[in-house]
Amino acid sequence: MEITFWGAVRTVTGSMHELHVNGRRYLLECGLFQGRRKEALERNTRFPFAPDSVAAVLLSHAHMDHSGNLPSLVRRGFAGPVYATHATADLCDPMLRDSAHLHEKDAEYLNKRAQRRRALGIEPDAPPVEPLYTVADAEAVLPLLRPTAMRTPVVLDDGLSWEAYDAGHILGSAVLRIVEQRRGRRTRLLFSGDLGRKNLPITRDPEPPPPADYLVLESTYGARLHKPPEVVADKLASVINRTCARGGKIIVPAFAVGRAQQLILLLHELADAGRIPSIPVFLDSPLAVEITQIFRRHAELYDEQTHGYIERGQDPFQFPRLKLIRDVAESKALNDLRGPFVVISASGMCEAGRILHHLKNNIEDPRNTVLITGFQAAHTLGRKLVEKLPEVPIFGEPVRLRAEVETLNELSGHADQQELLAWMKPVAGALKGVFLVHGELAQAEALARAIHERYGLRAVIPERGQTFELD
Repeated sequence: MEITFWGAVRTVTGSMHELHVNGRRYLLECGLFQGRRKEALERNTRFPFAPDSVAAVLLSHAHMDHSGNLPSLVRRGFAGPVYATHATADLCDPMLRDSAHLHEKDAEYLNKRAQRRRALGIEPDAPPVEPLYTVADAEAVLPLLRPTAMRTPVVLDDGLSWEAYDAGHILGSAVLRIVEQRRGRRTRLLFSGDLGRKNLPITRDPEPPPPADYLVLESTYGARLHKPPEVVADKLASVINRTCARGGKIIVPAFAVGRAQQLILLLHELADAGRIPSIPVFLDSPLAVEITQIFRRHAELYDEQTHGYIERGQDPFQFPRLKLIRDVAESKALNDLRGPFVVISASGMCEAGRILHHLKNNIEDPRNTVLITGFQAAHTLGRKLVEKLPEVPIFGEPVRLRAEVETLNELSGHADQQELLAWMKPVAGALKGVFLVHGELAQAEALARAIHERYGLRAVIPERGQTFELD
């Protein structure tokens, strides 16, 4: 077995790792790379191998940085199975369609803007912007999805199988174990995907890892220690109350899968307890609305607290002040609505979708707050907001940042350094190798040092395109 690391290497987006086993090629993930437009286009359109040579893709979960470039892979010739848990397969359907729709709409917007600027003589002629992929490309992925139960070995080839274990990151997220058995030898590769945390809303805690020989471990927060998830309600209430006192709006970029539903549940609890004013809460994301319906269909994956709502005959994802926004006209109308109110919208890294319009219309007002609720990759608009740059580019134009920017890292769905170390403890003594991915270099280096100090293991931080033999 050989593994080559292509994506989410010394960064956190575009997860993609190539396995070579017995002459066949497999992919762990096929994620969308996000960042500078030119680099993202290059990474997402040019694969370092022939897509039609890939035998199968294994997905850990449905977030776009792990699944979002599947339409490009299929567009360029891949036709094999895409294995995922049942919930992940369900989530990929609307998420991939929505991603394609956003690519089409963003290309349309940029072309219209360029046409207007050329008419004014302030932009030279240039070829039209093409979407990365289309809705038709996304729909071509769906027949390839192969839903798979947790803790159920699936045969990929003679002597090669894989199985999934609950990762506790989002609904349906999985740790993957790939097992090769040939000529009396066995190689077990464990891939963490994105590892969750204990006591997060909705999701169950991560399962202990099964026995393994090699570990590919995420390192998103490899140098960080999170505050306990239990403090998040206090911080969320404080942000809302402070902004409401100014008469402002709370603009919340949130991943449509997982984060939006966690926020709704927390706001539900705060509203029931009378800890926040009785203000409107808008979920302005057709995708998040559809995803919430899928969450309702998978109550078997809820943690004990969320199950309590079901047992009481309540919907955890609905409360009186919450309004679901699907129509574009309704979304635009929010620009004319006076605060205070909360609007939750995608995308989580502020790279596409309706959130861009809400930010453009609101971040110049110091009464408002932008509440960042998830990790923001380098060079994304979300990272620029976290860094509180005086001006940020939105739709290619500079916009002054005068609104308050607050972060809610306590809600992170990624394990921190100590949580990662604790999770890997049951397998650390038998590991022949550890590879750190899905983390910026400083985070990965800090986690590598901690692993060496705790377990005496040398953790490798691979470079893009680097290959390792796993025996």
